[in-house]
Amino acid sequence: MKKYGVNELRKMYLDFFRSKDHLVMNSFSLVPHNDKSLLLINAGMAPLKPYFTGAEIPPKRRVATCQKCIRTGDIENVGKTARHGTFFEMLGNFSFGDYFKKEAIAWSWEFLTEVVGLDPDRLYPSVYLDDDEAWNIWHEQIGIPEERIFRFGKEDNFWEHGAGPCGPCSEIYYDRGEKYGCGKPGCTVGCDCDRYIEIWNNVFTQFENDGNGNYETLKQKNIDTGMGLERLATVVQDVDSIFDVDTMQALRDRVCEFAHTQYKTDETKDISIRLIVDHIRSATFMISDGIMPTNEGRGYVLRRLIRRAARHGRMLGIEGSFLSRLSETVIAGSKDGYPELEEKKDFIFKVLAQEEEKFSRTIDQGLSILSDMEAELEKNGVKTLSGQNAFVLYDTYGFPLDLTKEILEEKGYAIDEAGFKACMEEQRQKARKARGTTNYMGADATVYDQIPAEVTTEFVGYDTLSCDSKITVLTTESELTEALTEGVRGTVFTEKTPFYATMGGQTGDKGVISCPEGRFVVEDTIHLLGGKYGHVGYLAEGMIKTGDAVTLSVEEKGRKNTCKNHSATHLLQKALKTVLGAHVEQKGSLVTPDRLRFDFAHFQAMTAEELAQVEALVNQEISAGLSVETKIMNIDDAKKTGAMALFGEKYGDEVRVVCMGDFSKELCGGTHVSNTSEISTFKIVSESGIAAGVRRIEALTGDGVFAYYKNTERELEEAAKLLKTTPSSILDKIAALQAELKAVISENESLKSKLAKDALGDVMDQVCEVGGVKLLASKLEGVDMNGLRELGDQLREKLGEGVVLLASVNDGKVNLMAAATDGAMKQGAHAGNLIKGIAALVGGGGGGRPNMAQAGGKNPAGIDAALEKAKEVLQGQLSR
Repeated sequence: MKKYGVNELRKMYLDFFRSKDHLVMNSFSLVPHNDKSLLLINAGMAPLKPYFTGAEIPPKRRVATCQKCIRTGDIENVGKTARHGTFFEMLGNFSFGDYFKKEAIAWSWEFLTEVVGLDPDRLYPSVYLDDDEAWNIWHEQIGIPEERIFRFGKEDNFWEHGAGPCGPCSEIYYDRGEKYGCGKPGCTVGCDCDRYIEIWNNVFTQFENDGNGNYETLKQKNIDTGMGLERLATVVQDVDSIFDVDTMQALRDRVCEFAHTQYKTDETKDISIRLIVDHIRSATFMISDGIMPTNEGRGYVLRRLIRRAARHGRMLGIEGSFLSRLSETVIAGSKDGYPELEEKKDFIFKVLAQEEEKFSRTIDQGLSILSDMEAELEKNGVKTLSGQNAFVLYDTYGFPLDLTKEILEEKGYAIDEAGFKACMEEQRQKARKARGTTNYMGADATVYDQIPAEVTTEFVGYDTLSCDSKITVLTTESELTEALTEGVRGTVFTEKTPFYATMGGQTGDKGVISCPEGRFVVEDTIHLLGGKYGHVGYLAEGMIKTGDAVTLSVEEKGRKNTCKNHSATHLLQKALKTVLGAHVEQKGSLVTPDRLRFDFAHFQAMTAEELAQVEALVNQEISAGLSVETKIMNIDDAKKTGAMALFGEKYGDEVRVVCMGDFSKELCGGTHVSNTSEISTFKIVSESGIAAGVRRIEALTGDGVFAYYKNTERELEEAAKLLKTTPSSILDKIAALQAELKAVISENESLKSKLAKDALGDVMDQVCEVGGVKLLASKLEGVDMNGLRELGDQLREKLGEGVVLLASVNDGKVNLMAAATDGAMKQGAHAGNLIKGIAALVGGGGGGRPNMAQAGGKNPAGIDAALEKAKEVLQGQLSR
């Protein structure tokens, strides 16, 4: 058997399935697309899930790929064994409702035996316990003897992940020979040793699991196969492990060269060599897909990989930065299958060098501090590092928690992870309080403070809504970066831009920044010190990098509507001065694509007549079609022309003067229409006071006005529908309903009064005497508090002198009302204190004045006890 290299095997596999009428697709990015369940692509089928679920139609029903994958579940074991790794390539052929078991099994056998040349007698298939169909194909069609086909249970040979599509598997094992075995008499397929190694897995997706263990056969049956390229190379090249295959060996040798050592002479060094070899592969491929080192998500995975590799480099005695040099060997060995590595190599080297340099600045001091912490733990007989100390290493010396944990575990110590998380949260809270206000991104703006002072932006957006430029700086929400990838939020800075940044009350433009590799959606544009324009948003597709040539395109409709509203504010200010007087002074404004807001100095609310006059004057100047001209002038000359300036605003030596015919002249840096007729129409929707001597007008222009009237018309029609009349008759209908309602209310009050009297009945025989004062305490049903008060007044008159106490149950709740006459009060009676003394018995509280009081409660069962208690409370009042 020929010992094919990794790159040869990859090509052989894809060419084979191309010959079987499969569409060979390039590897998808390691960054999942529209899949929040994954941090990184970890299997060949992962990017193809939309085709399996039917959410998307595949480009062909037969597909083959070699997918780059990363799994970090066993990252702690990488290096410690020769089995574990984080990066691997997964060969896969897939059928979406096309071929099934017969073809999948036959082709896997054909490729392994006829194309690769593996000895058929050393191949052992396995099937799911109940999958007789697959067993028969292997035995009857492929010709494998019964004793060489193994049946395994669900744990080994049935693929499912909760509810959803699932099915049995058929794996192919290769016997590597006794030299790789454990030597035990019963060693066979399924043994944990390295002799029988699984190289191919066919998954037959044929059932639907309802989540309760019930299975239905799928109408469309799919094939999902997987074969680790490095594992296949291990078998074909007859080497000990994946770290010995040709591409990995080249990397391994380079690490040994840097460290002036040899592999397999020192097990401790071998652990570091294997770890570095694996991690630099993962890091190189991740960066090529635009993932950047950060402190969260997939960026944190990358940072952790790079810093672990850098630390183990130091443990091997490698001097200086070495990861970018090692990455050259990764690219040289993999560029045949992944040409993007060669295309992006300078970018990859730069990111690796920057991250390694960042860590090298603090690692020595951090290791020294950690050593002191370990000595303190040993001295005190403690086995757990405090969360506070772990946080100091993270915050000050850049040690990811996992790195500190790994170093300590090597020496038998643990970390208080809960304490570390508490320190992290405390820091976030302090940061929020310290900033006082937040920028558009809702975070501390210090990320922008890291941008070099010489970076600046030329604004070209007065004359165009699109231009080509080059990216000068990129940031995430927390730090500067060399690239942004799909789904990541950040800010883009370019040499020049047509995007207007939020200034002078005008909100920033929205739009898109694009290049062949990516598309960035701009949600806001901000203006920073030093003439920097930041385009804030998120990467919708692909990846963008510093230095990329891009096209910046402002959203045209939004900009045009903003221009209309901004020009209208100029007309509005002049109209206000004309109608109200010269004392009107701008105090603030907001101009968006949807509306405008104008704050101004004025001593009282505007009248309806004044508002109508202002609105008419603005519309008059819009209809006049005034030409809007902009002149750049010396500030003093501008003021001499009578141009209005914003009080307290600082202006440079040269200013922009915006003139609208002879009607308006203002200093302004914003964007405007070229003629007032473009505004179309103007409508004031509100006028209000916002502070002493400051009024606010909110208004609409153009399409906003038409939408406003359309909405008003719709509401009018809805109102007419509810009133069962026509829009033109609404006023008459409302007047008639008001008269009708007034009559109904009057009648209702009369009925409630009568009902209350009927509910009370003749209660005068319930009057008793307490300490020489008459007390009438009575219970009613279904009378509200208003009814109780009215009855109380009537009964007080009937009683002459005394105290009235009424209790009613209404909708399951208790109402209490007490009233005392003048004579009773002179003898000491107090209605408020009486209520207070009994309210607790009905589960409530209350009180009031001496002559009248009320209370509410939730316990109707306590009413009788409360009425009885009233005698005792009243007696106490009269005895004083």
